[in-house]
Amino acid sequence: MRTNNTSRSRGLARLALATLGATVLLTVPAAGQFELVLGEERFYPGIVMIFEGAVRDHVRPVTQHLAEEKTHVHIEARANWDENEGVLPDGTPPGGFVAYMIINAEIKNEVTGEFTFVTLTPHINLIDNLHYARNIALPGAKTDPYKVTFFVNPPSLFTMAVHRDWLNQYGRQLFSIKEFVYHNVDFTEIADAPPRASAFETPSVAAAE
Repeated sequence: MRTNNTSRSRGLARLALATLGATVLLTVPAAGQFELVLGEERFYPGIVMIFEGAVRDHVRPVTQHLAEEKTHVHIEARANWDENEGVLPDGTPPGGFVAYMIINAEIKNEVTGEFTFVTLTPHINLIDNLHYARNIALPGAKTDPYKVTFFVNPPSLFTMAVHRDWLNQYGRQLFSIKEFVYHNVDFTEIADAPPRASAFETPSVAAAE
């Protein structure tokens, strides 16, 4: 179990500080775009995941995603291969997006016991590029503490086929099932932050096509 709630903003530099066994991510402020980092996790074979609560945003298609005005938090899981080639399987692009993962999140109000359960789907933007995320409405007051559990599952064999060389060295699955739990998460600051500017922008001709 981990507790690690740090508001941050996108910037040009990123520092990693060891604090009570957790990793706190900081960035140089840029454009006032804050995100709440719940934690960073690394696991075999060379996958790095960063779990965040981001400010609410407009996400298409609107028939599958909660509208920005009904959203408190844009819950995110960034999944990338490690940038250190020494820990990666042969042929793996350092820092590349890890595709076809199945990620679910349970957000539980630690005061009332109410919870919401969502499946994070692949998203793309001009900040994180490809990532997994979902717009959510918190099950209770923004100021209540929340327990957030991420269930991270490898791609199904019906979604991602496995060649013999990978099978012989790493097995049938990309990785073993993971579960990451964060207690006493305070979403107040991120939920009160104004939505991203993109939520108000008129789609370009290219985006509308």
